[in-house]
Amino acid sequence: MKQLFALTLLLNMTFCMAQTYHFPEESSPHEGTWLQWPHHYQHGMEYRKRIEQTWIDMTRELQSGEKVHIIAYDNAEKKRITDLLGKNGIPLKNVDFKVYPTDDVWVRDNGPIFVKDNNGRVLIEDWGFNGWGEKYDFENCDEIPQRIGEDLGIKVIDLNEEMVNEGGSVETDGNGVLMACKSSVISQKRGSTRTKGITQQEAEEMFEKYYGVSKVIWLDGVTGLDVTDMHIDGFMKFINHNTMITMDEDGLFEMGLTDKDINTLYAASNVDGKEYKKVYLPATKNKVKTAYGKQLDEKGSYVNYYVANKVVLVPNYGDPNDQVANKIIQDQYPGRKVVGIDVRNLYENGGMVHCVTQQQPAGR
Repeated sequence: MKQLFALTLLLNMTFCMAQTYHFPEESSPHEGTWLQWPHHYQHGMEYRKRIEQTWIDMTRELQSGEKVHIIAYDNAEKKRITDLLGKNGIPLKNVDFKVYPTDDVWVRDNGPIFVKDNNGRVLIEDWGFNGWGEKYDFENCDEIPQRIGEDLGIKVIDLNEEMVNEGGSVETDGNGVLMACKSSVISQKRGSTRTKGITQQEAEEMFEKYYGVSKVIWLDGVTGLDVTDMHIDGFMKFINHNTMITMDEDGLFEMGLTDKDINTLYAASNVDGKEYKKVYLPATKNKVKTAYGKQLDEKGSYVNYYVANKVVLVPNYGDPNDQVANKIIQDQYPGRKVVGIDVRNLYENGGMVHCVTQQQPAGR
């Protein structure tokens, strides 16, 4: 009897140690997309008015191919958003609402990371979120993954005490490789620290277990360049296991990358040691000007797009290169329709389409 008990205990321990999780690639089938709707409670009415059209446009395009889960700040906001969508002729059949207070709109970074376990069951990983190194308020947004898990009845893996990790800071190829910038993951510089004292090895071990990867490729990145300390999803994305989409050298320099990081990015290889095929997008031809006429100091990136079930939402800027980039991306996703989403006003606040969307994979 004791031998049987010991064997059972050993098997259970072995299973627990072997349990890893898989982060499905973005282009795999979705149950839906999560959006945190802009509100006026944190940054004022003008902020909301300037960026809200982007959410209207995204909802219109997404709802025909998957669920759209909208997080509204309170019930008054829920009613206002419902009326707004109705006025814009957007069907609500595939749209639902959750009412949770939020600090801002960046659900890619603070929201749930949906993964699958060894049995294919969908779970939520709740990584820590601290407002990109405590640059902004974050307490409400940090609660979002747990709230969603409770409401949906999905098991939540609480990693808050283990590691701060923003969804936009990592890219995976769906086949064992993850790429990230040290500046936005493990930097210990004041004002940018995510997890105090974390080492590169510790971060890699977390990624290996909770994203299901076996290889982590690091760029140095640039701490303090922007709010995110250089998220990788601004200039690089995996299309599939063998192909990445990025920018030419001029575009990468425009985004702030160093020669060293450009060389590392271009030489990156998959789990089989085969260098990724590269598809190059331009930056915008001109520096971005907001829809209300403010001239910004930066050009825009098209890499920060979002792949949904039927559409690919691409950030557009009213720039001559919009159509060039849309065509290149369309060629990579022949079964989906590329739709340009005007992000000019959102870009003023440091983000684009991928930053404000979060996929929930199909499955049980």
